[in-house]
Amino acid sequence: VLGQQITVAAARTLTARLVGHLGATLPTGTGMDAAPTRLFPSAQVLARTPADTLGRLGIVRQRQAAILAIAQAICEGRLDLQSLAAPQASITRLRELPGVGAWTAQYIAMRALRWPDAFPAADVALHKALGLARPRAAAEAEALSQAWRPWRSYAVMRAWTAGPAPLPE
Repeated sequence: VLGQQITVAAARTLTARLVGHLGATLPTGTGMDAAPTRLFPSAQVLARTPADTLGRLGIVRQRQAAILAIAQAICEGRLDLQSLAAPQASITRLRELPGVGAWTAQYIAMRALRWPDAFPAADVALHKALGLARPRAAAEAEALSQAWRPWRSYAVMRAWTAGPAPLPE
């Protein structure tokens, strides 16, 4: 959710602020250099966080609503984002929440649920990596992805690491 429609660097900044402000502190003395010192906030912590607190961290209203809705749905047992959860059911539940569109639901399915066939067809970096131009890039990406089933998540990761392809002339 924090990475919706922003750069990876901006998403990292927002995540660091959120974790720094709301994340639980990890015990120190692990002996590892640059080891994490805080955990990402739990759904319970996020569900109790006022939206204006998220706003002060630089998180825009739409993302605030999505974060809080996801956290509340998890706390109420309406949403399961464990890796063994049924991906299609989770995607459907996610899409019913405010601020959660197809890209976000597919990205969560790919990362949190570890679903190998998740496919964020509207991802701009994916379009660039595939050499697709707007306005039909999402539809074209979806059509191309059918050959990669049931491993589309792996194809997405490969495309992201490969970088942009030259656009057709």
